[in-house]
Amino acid sequence: MGSVLYLNTAQRKASSASADRPDGLLRPGYNCCAVARAERVALLVDAEDYFKAFYQAALRARRSITILGWDFNSQTQLHFDPVAEGGPPALLGDFLNYLVRQRHGLHVNVLNWDYPMVFGADREFPPLYGFGWQPARRVHLRYDDTHPVAGSQHQKIVLIDDALAFVGGIDLTVKRWDSSAHAPDDPRRVAAGKPYPPFHDLMVAVDGDAARALAQIARARWLLATGDSLHEVHADHDPWPPGLQPHFADVEVGVARTMPPRGETPAVREIERLYLDMIAAARREIYIENQYFTAPRIAAALESRLAEPDGPEIVLVLRLLSHGWLEEHTMHVLRTRLIQRLRQVDRYGRFHVYYPNIPGLPDSCCLDVHSKAMVIDDSALRVGSANLCNRSMGMDTECDVLIESRGDAQVARTIRDFRDRLLAEHLGVSHERLSAELQKEKGLHAAIATLHNEGRSLRRLEDIKEWPEAIISIASVADPDEPIALDILKTERLFTEARLAERPAWGKLAAVVLVIALLAATWRFTPLAAIVTPENTIAWAKEFGSQWWAPLLVMLAYTPACFVMFPRPLVTLAAVVAFGPWLGFVYALTGIVASAVVTYYVGRRMRRDSVRRLAGAGLDRMVEVLRKYGLLAMTLLRLVPLAPFAVEGIVAGAVRLKLWHLAVGTAIGMLPGTLATTVFGGQLESALSGGRFNWWIVAGVIALLGAGSWAVKRWFTAMAGRMDEPTRQSR
Repeated sequence: MGSVLYLNTAQRKASSASADRPDGLLRPGYNCCAVARAERVALLVDAEDYFKAFYQAALRARRSITILGWDFNSQTQLHFDPVAEGGPPALLGDFLNYLVRQRHGLHVNVLNWDYPMVFGADREFPPLYGFGWQPARRVHLRYDDTHPVAGSQHQKIVLIDDALAFVGGIDLTVKRWDSSAHAPDDPRRVAAGKPYPPFHDLMVAVDGDAARALAQIARARWLLATGDSLHEVHADHDPWPPGLQPHFADVEVGVARTMPPRGETPAVREIERLYLDMIAAARREIYIENQYFTAPRIAAALESRLAEPDGPEIVLVLRLLSHGWLEEHTMHVLRTRLIQRLRQVDRYGRFHVYYPNIPGLPDSCCLDVHSKAMVIDDSALRVGSANLCNRSMGMDTECDVLIESRGDAQVARTIRDFRDRLLAEHLGVSHERLSAELQKEKGLHAAIATLHNEGRSLRRLEDIKEWPEAIISIASVADPDEPIALDILKTERLFTEARLAERPAWGKLAAVVLVIALLAATWRFTPLAAIVTPENTIAWAKEFGSQWWAPLLVMLAYTPACFVMFPRPLVTLAAVVAFGPWLGFVYALTGIVASAVVTYYVGRRMRRDSVRRLAGAGLDRMVEVLRKYGLLAMTLLRLVPLAPFAVEGIVAGAVRLKLWHLAVGTAIGMLPGTLATTVFGGQLESALSGGRFNWWIVAGVIALLGAGSWAVKRWFTAMAGRMDEPTRQSR
């Protein structure tokens, strides 16, 4: 399964034994950042209960409410009870404004992920644009843009006076509210006037030192994202909601994180290590609920346990469908591959994958399993924000919490009861009936099979479609486990420094200027001006384009052009004039990709020392990036060239990059520039033919390219600053 972690027998036995030792699974500095005691812990299933608990707790806040999330929406309806005139509103934004106006010492701090526009369809416009909700004076809404490309702020942490914390998978946003009934036609489940599917997720409420540990994480995140510090709050009151019944009392809570690398600071991968340790420690059962299942290291750990004759039973609950076309062809493809792999190696019939079935939903709709939970035996329970995908292991900021029984019978019973409560909800039966069946049957799967019915129930997930390896490789680009940005940036810096270290090529520049001046003088002061007219130029180009061999010649022209570094846009302009915009674009992009393939095979035949002399400084970094990221690296290298076109292709060939990675990456990366040149060439042909030159189209294309170049440059500059920041701070 590629580069994966396999635990040997000794490691599994050690981890399994640790589940019953007094010190348990948790190891601060390795698979968690803190182990802190909570006087009370409550487990909240679905947003109806969570929103109500948050609402009641926020009404008791005196000094501070801090909210960290992947999304925040002021139009979120927190409850559907009647609201008294002048009383606290039910809409989140109005509710927060109401709170700070009622309590003058209260500050509300909201940190939302600064999302790309691809996620903008369901999101609220920031108030700075002047639309919609306007935060009150002491409601501070800020955005976190400190993550690498493809990474996000994914922690869901809410703090009330640093004395009570909510953590898990539910954001305070729209399309999250649902009851545990998950009725197919619940009229309350509406956002922007449109119904949305049933939604299942989990949160945990903790107090005491555990809440303060989560507050420390939130303050660190706020400082990193905004540059401002949040003051620690020492509460002299109890904000715990009076209607929230604790499930645990006086227990230790482990807190695990994922944080991407920043400068010289390595990534924090506590969450992944804790998942692996939990899987290794399980003896009888592993119960998992998750939105995704695409993490190969987690799958490898499960595969290792399935190979054991007496290993644990594994029950995995996922959602049936993906969100939209893009997710279906990325995360769904990767999920299918892992499930098929585990079913193939499941010699003892202990791997079972289900989805919750809700009768009455349209075929295109399903219960959205958004929870991130794992329970092993009755010894450990974890809930958090981290999905079982690569991004949650090393790209996003995540936060999970874990509770262990450590031999305490009452805690073990509560862990088991909570797992059974989740299963009973999905099966559409009472908790008592499931518990009775589990006492009779041998294992979770046997009980699920016995209680299965044609109504609301768990059904076996059938992922039977075979996907080609090329599709799987493309899909994997959507789920990286570490940032490519820093590697690309370091490579770019090495090439930049090498270029700056060279002497300015004033002689070459003067020669180019002289040649241009001579050509201009020849055309201006000789009979050539009467021959090379716009009309004649167009006629010659059209005559050339009418020849059967002309497309082949144009496509072949890109290969010598890339080796002598002749400007490719000039060849593209000629192709557009000769063949028209559409055919010109096709021939141009085909020629560019073909020239890349030629450079690739040149690189495969070159000696490494020759490649090193050609590429110069930064070769090792480019080699590392290409080997590690493949298609994604090739695409970014073409979008943001770090070396001449031919050099990048030669290096790709020298490191034996997959040929289709080079071809597809080149096509995607060169697409914007080629398309822009085509548009400009079409307008140029129109002008030379006596037609109208549409300056608006050309200006629009130039503006888009300029904005894109500016955005890329700004991003690289920001990333460089973040890379240097830890170094400056350490001095």
